[in-house]
Amino acid sequence: MPTPAEPTRDSIISRVVRILSCFDRSTAALSLSSLARRSGLPLTTAHRLCEELLRHGLLERDAAGDLRPGLRIWELGSRASHALTLSEACRPYMEDLQDTVRQHVTLAVMDRGSALYVERLSAPESPLDAAHIAQRMPLHASSSGLVLLAFSDPSVRASALAGPLEKVTPATVTDPEQLRRHLADIRQRGFAAPPGVGRAEWIGVAVPVFGPGQSAHGPCIAAALNCILPLDAADLVPRVVPALTTAARGMSRALRG
Repeated sequence: MPTPAEPTRDSIISRVVRILSCFDRSTAALSLSSLARRSGLPLTTAHRLCEELLRHGLLERDAAGDLRPGLRIWELGSRASHALTLSEACRPYMEDLQDTVRQHVTLAVMDRGSALYVERLSAPESPLDAAHIAQRMPLHASSSGLVLLAFSDPSVRASALAGPLEKVTPATVTDPEQLRRHLADIRQRGFAAPPGVGRAEWIGVAVPVFGPGQSAHGPCIAAALNCILPLDAADLVPRVVPALTTAARGMSRALRG
């Protein structure tokens, strides 16, 4: 029997998370009925919780009366966010990197079994609609995720390789043994540049950024720095990797203080 410190899967907090998780970049505002349907909550429950969230500024209404995340969420997240601290430390190096490569540049961390993008600098001249801030990608189906996996502890890799491993594109590697060899190769080379594994039309070139601390297996990885190239620009990879590596080393020094 769960104790008060161990909320059930249907606790108030889990219901609130289900509501807030309904929003994304393509669905920034929803009606109450749509929120109830997407969250799987009864309409009366969704209404009661949304009224509470509105009172606390975690939700707000737009001009059409639909609900959307409130500024209070941004305010709370910005006060002491690890992602914000990481972005602030790494952004100057990302700006220098983008001046060199003239492509989209992203920074991702491992969070709850996926690669979470915490920073992005856009290249206006690039035709690619690349990864956005707060977007998630499977670890095995993104260059950033592969780097995060390759340089993580063996127990983390083993858990990820146990699956499930979704076939996101035809190029996504889903065989655990093949993926294990691929990760070993990334550790040896120091970067990942798999063509078309997360999106068929691009190549992500990623390198590790190390933070403070040391595990039994080496430096602790803090993030993955990534440059996104069009699929037909594979010849640029050898020129991009040194620039990425230089920027990542600067970031690692900044994070280690």
